[in-house]
Amino acid sequence: MTKLPTALRVSAGLAALACALVSHAASAQIAPVPQADTGAATLTDKPDAEASEEVVVTGTRIRRPDLISNSPLTTVNAQELALQGATNVENVLNRLPQFTADANENVSNGSDGTANVNLRNLGASRVLTLINGQRMLPTQAIDINFVPSAVVERIDVATGGASAVYGSDALSGVVNFILRDKLDGVRLDVQSSVADHTNDNSFLRSIIGARGYSNAPEHVRDGGKQDVNAAVGKTFLDGRLNITAYAGYRHTDPVLQSTRDVSACALNSASTTFTCGGSSNTPYGTFTPLAGPAAGQKLTNSIDGSRTWVPYVSSVYAYNYAPLNYIQRADDRYNAGAFLHLKIAPAAEIYGSFMYMKDKSFSQVAPSALYFGQTYTVTCNNPLLSASQAQTLCGTAAGTAATQNTLIGYRLSGTGALPRRDSLQHEDFRSMVGVRGDLGSGFHYDASVLRSVAHYDETYLNDVSVAKAQRALLAVPDGKGGAVCQSVLDGTDTACVPVNVFQANAITSAAANYLYAPKSTQGRYALSVISGSVTGDLGEFGITSPFAHDGVGIVLGGEHRRETLLFTGDELALAAGTQNSDGIIAVNEGFGEIELPLVQDKPFIRGLTLNGGFRYSSYKNRQDSTGFRSSYNAFTYKGELSWQVVEPLRLRASYNRAIRAPNITELFSNLSLGNANATDPCAGAAPTASLAACQLTGVTAAQYNNRLVIECPADQCTGQFGGNRNLKPEKADTYTAGAVFAPNGGRTLSVSLDYYHIKVEDYIGSIDLNTTIGQCFSTGNPFYCGLFHRDPLTGSIFGTGYVVSTTLNTGYLQTSGLDVTGTVVIRLGKFGKIATDFVGTYLLQQITQPLPGGGTYDCKGLFGYSCGQPNPTWRHNLRVTWSPDDTVSLSANWRYLDATRLSSTSSNSFLTGDADPIDARIPAYSYFDLTAAVAINDNLSLRLGANNLLDKSPPALASGVLNLFGNGNTYPGVYDVLGRRIFAGATIRF
Repeated sequence: MTKLPTALRVSAGLAALACALVSHAASAQIAPVPQADTGAATLTDKPDAEASEEVVVTGTRIRRPDLISNSPLTTVNAQELALQGATNVENVLNRLPQFTADANENVSNGSDGTANVNLRNLGASRVLTLINGQRMLPTQAIDINFVPSAVVERIDVATGGASAVYGSDALSGVVNFILRDKLDGVRLDVQSSVADHTNDNSFLRSIIGARGYSNAPEHVRDGGKQDVNAAVGKTFLDGRLNITAYAGYRHTDPVLQSTRDVSACALNSASTTFTCGGSSNTPYGTFTPLAGPAAGQKLTNSIDGSRTWVPYVSSVYAYNYAPLNYIQRADDRYNAGAFLHLKIAPAAEIYGSFMYMKDKSFSQVAPSALYFGQTYTVTCNNPLLSASQAQTLCGTAAGTAATQNTLIGYRLSGTGALPRRDSLQHEDFRSMVGVRGDLGSGFHYDASVLRSVAHYDETYLNDVSVAKAQRALLAVPDGKGGAVCQSVLDGTDTACVPVNVFQANAITSAAANYLYAPKSTQGRYALSVISGSVTGDLGEFGITSPFAHDGVGIVLGGEHRRETLLFTGDELALAAGTQNSDGIIAVNEGFGEIELPLVQDKPFIRGLTLNGGFRYSSYKNRQDSTGFRSSYNAFTYKGELSWQVVEPLRLRASYNRAIRAPNITELFSNLSLGNANATDPCAGAAPTASLAACQLTGVTAAQYNNRLVIECPADQCTGQFGGNRNLKPEKADTYTAGAVFAPNGGRTLSVSLDYYHIKVEDYIGSIDLNTTIGQCFSTGNPFYCGLFHRDPLTGSIFGTGYVVSTTLNTGYLQTSGLDVTGTVVIRLGKFGKIATDFVGTYLLQQITQPLPGGGTYDCKGLFGYSCGQPNPTWRHNLRVTWSPDDTVSLSANWRYLDATRLSSTSSNSFLTGDADPIDARIPAYSYFDLTAAVAINDNLSLRLGANNLLDKSPPALASGVLNLFGNGNTYPGVYDVLGRRIFAGATIRF
């Protein structure tokens, strides 16, 4: 790939930043999102309404004005959101080194339209998401973009179990959104951004061109995002009443994979290079008769358009499905909400909130097909067959009413072919009301009721119905020289239109319209929480350590939670394998916490404090549709120690026993088949596994010797997925220890170093297909080999064949590492000041044990297959901001990810496999971002910035090594897939 000198690339980036914004502003709608303040002092809001007396410290319910967290804590404030040009919190959190990108806007095929966070790469279900210390939404429906960035004051990320404080799910940690919910005035934020990318990867462009596919344009400016948000607040009754409301809208333009070098074709690895692969479901058709003269042969229609079958050659006929796929989903999001604070008396403050989000997202992939691997029955006298094709298919039965079974793959093309579109709509409501106040004598109470509901509606458009395709292939002569469906003659389906798959690009619009069958599913998730607690300072009663002046702090409380699910599909969805589901989880809990200052204001012990907590939980699960009932109890606890050695130095350590109860989906979802990236060692013309090994998985000698086992198309094998009503809760032991050095209260220098260790036992998951396949063929273990259910006719593990990957309590997950944070402020006199902020994570281990008592593998520094998205050993963000005065700031950010290796290069038997050199390593990546902000006056501030200023392209990988969250031959949640992104925004206050 041609590389420009760094200076030229910087200049090009700055020029593109200016030009793109000028040109894009002319065509872009200015739509809104809430932007946070920048770092310069005059860019902050005027003082809002009197701040709430509530002190929210993530990780504890103890109330003290000077309380600080004993867990490793990273805080993202409103300033950082603004400097990143953030219009959603999803992107902000995924940039932090502690997170691994999960579901996000750059995942199209298989997306459910939501965005979530994955802390420490232990899974999105193991991080608890809160709003002001209370649960956000039902567990299965978490979409962190429910929180508009306009009203975010800060985001706290605490590492380690927190079940004793918050209940189930807080295993890897907690993400707590602290909202700016008491405003006095009006705030309007507008922002527009655009991706600006130069496609200059000569290596990939030569591969794509040599295959005869179209290269991406040399320069693209697309992927626009427009945001507008407004917030208004007013204080009444001499400061006792505040009402704040907000509303916002965000629009995201879709981006096709055809617009980027990295994604313009589906890449296959070939030793030290790539080839453009594709699907065997082509507009020319793919056929493998299961009996007759051509049994086992892979045939296709002649490229010249005649009704003649010739041998299928992948390098000639494979279909490039990539160009029409989205690399960024289309999305429209609406937010609105309101907050209320009414102080009736010192003993009673009523507080409440209502939050609403409606999000509609479209994903898009290539036109549908009759998918190769599905067995279809064809009439031997089908008039659409040529004489030679009928002879090849049926032999002596050609021209008769006999039928023949054959595998057929045929991509819809031409005027009737439409891309498949997945319409994903979410409508979320969250309402909460509570009352809190002082009881006197150092005691305080807080009671609240929370209700949140998430509605999910999915409609899958332009997909071929297998049942309709089968009826369309059972065509017979109509007596007029044409073809008619047998179902029309017998009256079972009078709308049937015969489909001509026996000629290239021959499906008519009428036939395509008949084959399409939109499927719709709906889900409703609801969460109800009733919670109450009393906190107190026992120092008011003289209960104090003899070596300390602060009294003992306590919390006692209880909570009831009820979570429900109702999931339904329409008739077509049910016919395609979707199953209705329902479930209820109810839990009653009691909890307590104590903070004991042991020693204070002694030499080398400025403060020594012990904190402990417990929670008892009683769970009851039920499924009304089946009558299933179950129950269990759980006990969680914690211990924390904080030692302020001297004024600048504090040491801290914690231990937490946490749990995660199985959620409704894991318990009650029904069995269904779906695709997963994998390859079958027994398939194709040259199987890599022996006959004996393949027979352990259900392959017959005839299927193996005659090479009848069909390869998984596009490395997409079929897995059987579903819930398990006998699941047990996960248990986690988490340890943290660290030090904080912050002289002078951290005003000019603050540095922290923390160690974390998290082990999750009985973790709820499934054995992924790559692990099952690898272990079966490397060890012959009957457990793994018994998970294969091959198609009895073809021996394949796609279509009607599959590998079991249902939910179960597996072995354990274990991760450990070091977090480093630092802040330095250097004052330059008349030249202003420079502020630096650093956060980095060093990964020590990322271990998985697939089965209890079995072997393990460590994904530290690895990616792909069983290891999923990259697990770099070291990641960091370094931001440097220069503020020459109180009205201007210039900020640069350096994002770094260590190099990673393909997991199959490991010597571990769980991971060992094929590894072409071209995929073996992702090099280290550095991204540089630049933002300028200026306060025009007290009412108006402007910002202009570019993320990925040097327009660095993401790494290219063969599509077969990617996991669920890979897309477009790369990991778009980890690397900047669209290139440079330029943004401009304004904040208006009055």
